Amino acid sequence: MFTKNKYTIYFYLILFFIVSLLLITANYSLSISYKEALNLYYNSSILSIITNSFTYIFGHNDLALRAPFIVFYFLNAILMFLITKDYFKYEKDRFISVLIFMSLPGVLSASLLVNTAIIVTFFTLLYIYFYQKHKKHLYYLLPFLLLVDNSFAILFLALFLFSLKTKDRKLLYISSILFVVSLLIYGISTDGKPRGFLIDTVGIYAAIFSPILFLYFLYVIYRLIVIKQTDLTTYISATALILSILVSFRQKIYIEDFAPYVVIAIPSMVKMFLHSYRVRLKEFRTNYNIAAILIVVMLGINVVFTFVNKPLYLIIQNPQKHFVYQYHIAKELSNELKTREINNIILDDKDLLLRLKFYEIEEGNDYYLSTKEFYNYDDKISIYYYEKEIFTIYIKKLIWKKHF
Repeated sequence: MFTKNKYTIYFYLILFFIVSLLLITANYSLSISYKEALNLYYNSSILSIITNSFTYIFGHNDLALRAPFIVFYFLNAILMFLITKDYFKYEKDRFISVLIFMSLPGVLSASLLVNTAIIVTFFTLLYIYFYQKHKKHLYYLLPFLLLVDNSFAILFLALFLFSLKTKDRKLLYISSILFVVSLLIYGISTDGKPRGFLIDTVGIYAAIFSPILFLYFLYVIYRLIVIKQTDLTTYISATALILSILVSFRQKIYIEDFAPYVVIAIPSMVKMFLHSYRVRLKEFRTNYNIAAILIVVMLGINVVFTFVNKPLYLIIQNPQKHFVYQYHIAKELSNELKTREINNIILDDKDLLLRLKFYEIEEGNDYYLSTKEFYNYDDKISIYYYEKEIFTIYIKKLIWKKHF
């Protein structure tokens, strides 16, 4: 009994361990970014509603800001674990599949940042799970998704194409109507001069998966289409992939719109890999062993850098080139300002000023702060990571004369 269920136990243990690391990282390592602050204070999207609700209830702190997305990560892992039950004969294979999904750089980063991608992944997996379990579509969910995010147009298109295969007229009508309505509500972005961004798109996908895993993903999608073993998940992933590539020939795409539908193909990838591996004799498995080792190593490195990335500042000459720089500095700076009893400021960097607002540093007339050194400053604050200076700001106390 234990042998049969031990991988389920392993799954939950690892899941709780990763969630604990995510909570610690959210609370201690990250600061609010400018885009996240814009969402919090000026947008009226589903993201704004979620983040404002949590920060209203639990206070203005980074844990409250990011906790909702960590919850979605937890739910996504559970849903993926349930979905994979019908994919694999062996529990070990199922465990490997979900573990890879949980370790993907794109999935981990989406669980820490304020973004819709993790929410889109959740509702897509929920839809797939319901269809898999009950053999019918969750039609009541689809109109709601129309209001959640514009990227669900991709799901509606995938469902439309899937309806052509299954000859499901009800799904065809509903998905096509919702797809058109979504385009009418959110529009189609065709901004800028037509340019090719295919290499950029491929590069981002490689970062989301890891390079080797993405190449294998391309092969699996192609192979499943050729041998006509396409299920609902394959239709969704293939639609997102092909559409993103076609659009990137003309313009830069918002990868957050497409990535949630692509990463859900992990079970199909693992299933095909393990099948190909097992049908070969041991002496012909060398290439598969090498590929598996490289994938594990790359995913391991990505996981480490997701949680422990500040040491990279030691080897990066320009701190602003650090891939997480926009999520650093602000919290430490606000703490330093508060220790000096500086709460109302004029700042030459308006983006940073909006970020500091989250930490209760308001715009005012008591102090002038500048990111550039000037000759008569009164004080300066330097932020250090591992004894390396990352950021410096200069302070001048303003004296306002009263006129009688």
